[in-house]
Order: sequence, then C-alpha cells, then structure tokens
Amino acid sequence: MEILVPLGFFAMIAGIVIYPRYLKSQERLRLQDTLRTAIEKGQPLPPEVIEAISSDARTKPAPSPQRDLRTGIVWLGVAVGLAAFGWIIGFEEPDATYPMMGVAAFPGFIGLAFIVIALLGHRKS
Repeated sequence: MEILVPLGFFAMIAGIVIYPRYLKSQERLRLQDTLRTAIEKGQPLPPEVIEAISSDARTKPAPSPQRDLRTGIVWLGVAVGLAAFGWIIGFEEPDATYPMMGVAAFPGFIGLAFIVIALLGHRKS
C-alpha cells in the first residue's frame, strides 16, 4: 500500500508531460487529414495556411519586460502559496513549517529575478 503514493506521484508527472504532447500530435493529425482531403478534392490552399504550416506559428513570443514581469508575479504567487501551505501545515506539524518555507524560497527568488529583469528591461527601452 505504501508504494501507491510514489507511483501515483510519478504517474501524475508522466501524465502532465505525455498527455499534452499526445493531444498536440492528435491535433496535427487532424489538420493533416483536413489538408489532404482539401488537396484531393482540388481545393486551393490559401497562402496563410501554407505559411502557418511551414513556420511553427506556436513558437514562444519574444521576451519582453511585460512578459518577464508577468512570469515573475506568477512565480511569486507560487512561492506565496507554498509558504501559506507550510504555515497551515505548521498548525498540525510545527516541524514542517521551516522546510516548506525553504521550498517556497526557490520559486520566490526565481520570481524576484524575473521582476528585476523586467525592471532592467524597462530602463533599456
């Protein structure tokens, strides 16, 4: 019975990584089927469709100070959530508070770094 928790944890991580990739591949297959059917029926393809297929339209947007600021705020939100979780756990198990605060420090410092990058990017602009 004790093995179920670690197995569930790793299954969840695998699902988070594998399932979106599976959905993306299914979407590409449907798009290819649609395009194949259109070509077989003699329908002309608009240049926008050809351009969207040839260049990956879903690439990451270019870094910007606003994007960095949003990312930093999200990371700080994760840190605050973990710190609150550690604080709440501390009511039942006082020894768990400080380790959870330490875990919360990692995303907190990442968030602060993104915010500093955003502020430095605003100064350059």
